[in-house]
Amino acid sequence: MRDRERDLAVRLPEDFVFGTSTAAYQIEGAVTEDGRGPSVWDTYTATPGRVVDGSSGAVACDHYHRYREDIALMARLGAPGYRFSIAWSRIQPTGSGPANQKGLDFYDRLVDGLLEAGIRPMATLFHWDLPQALEDDGGWLNRVSIERFADYAAIMGKRLGDRVADWVPVNEPNVVTLMGHAVAMHAPGKALMFDALPVGHHLLVAHGRAAIELRAAGATSVGCANNHAPIWPASDDPADVGAAKLFDSIWNGHYLEGMLLGRYSADLEMLLEDHVRDGDFATMRQPLDFYGINYYNPMRIGAGDDDAELPFEFREVLGHPVTDFGWPVVPEALREWLIMFRARLRAAIPPIVITESGCAYNNGPDADGVVDDQARIDYHAAHLAAVAEAIERGVDVRGYYAWSLMDNFEWSEGYTQRFGFVHVDYETQVRTPKRSFDWYADLVARHRTVGQMP
Repeated sequence: MRDRERDLAVRLPEDFVFGTSTAAYQIEGAVTEDGRGPSVWDTYTATPGRVVDGSSGAVACDHYHRYREDIALMARLGAPGYRFSIAWSRIQPTGSGPANQKGLDFYDRLVDGLLEAGIRPMATLFHWDLPQALEDDGGWLNRVSIERFADYAAIMGKRLGDRVADWVPVNEPNVVTLMGHAVAMHAPGKALMFDALPVGHHLLVAHGRAAIELRAAGATSVGCANNHAPIWPASDDPADVGAAKLFDSIWNGHYLEGMLLGRYSADLEMLLEDHVRDGDFATMRQPLDFYGINYYNPMRIGAGDDDAELPFEFREVLGHPVTDFGWPVVPEALREWLIMFRARLRAAIPPIVITESGCAYNNGPDADGVVDDQARIDYHAAHLAAVAEAIERGVDVRGYYAWSLMDNFEWSEGYTQRFGFVHVDYETQVRTPKRSFDWYADLVARHRTVGQMP
């Protein structure tokens, strides 16, 4: 292992948890099997033009049938943590009512298999795949979904609470709100602009209600997985600075302040005053055992045109390499975010876990069957180094879950972007560990060895 990786293994704390992340709709497939009901993503992908390659998660990585093979890959990788999501409509096909026994049984088998392999399960209850029946009744714009989500959390807490170590109620509520309900780039495909903000509020209250139910069922570690990014103004022009501050409040502040402080900024609270009910802030501000951060890249924001639907617009982040997805690679921005987050909230912040970070590089196997994805190795090494520096500056970061264990269905991008440590041939379902897989395994093993040194 090179000096960079040896240094990294030594710098990260002894109890630092390495892991990988996935999501149900992106890997499971089997969308019509064993009683699973349709979700908003089944509906969204069935609409022509929504997904760039016209694909869906109907088969994906066939993880529903191949989970044992995938657990064996995790065991070979050696990373002690695995974050997965539960498909709500596999448990309650219509989002309410009795639990589907076959759905519960699948996650029993998955969790038991993880534990037998010595892997710590982190379960996400909602990773964007709302049961379609709830969407037909208004979805996250309807407060009824909050109570349905609490019922679902209670079912899963009772069933898996004795074995799942860590819980995340809601994955990236800001992405669900903006991408799914403001600009129609994700399911359910609504373009409500600022009228989407109640979705974010309801998701925050649902997060709190689920946390209460999980703890009532015996869960001892409940956190979150919020997508955060430094927001950089496009210039020093006051209009750009103001637009960046507004977007930072919508993308970052709305969710971290709601969860950690039980409040919104004055501007956003004014926009939501008709939707906030007595007790909502107390409900969303549940004690968290860890604060999960999904980080990919910073965003550069400028003022929108006077006649634009939104007062801000996205500008290119200049001066940095980009992934095959076109996302800028800026590891120092992760360090910046962690340090500024601590400075901003200090005592209100629980221990931090990087619940996602990753990159799309679309290399396939060469003539010898080797997937040489050095760029992915460099990405994760640089971002782990940024985490190590933040820790050295006093930020309490406990783990790093790489996105993703394997290539998978990448939402509106279909199968055109590959984030995994494992290459998946979607025609044959053959899994091929990439060079980054071996690198991560070596890093984890080296870190474990350092921790065992006297």
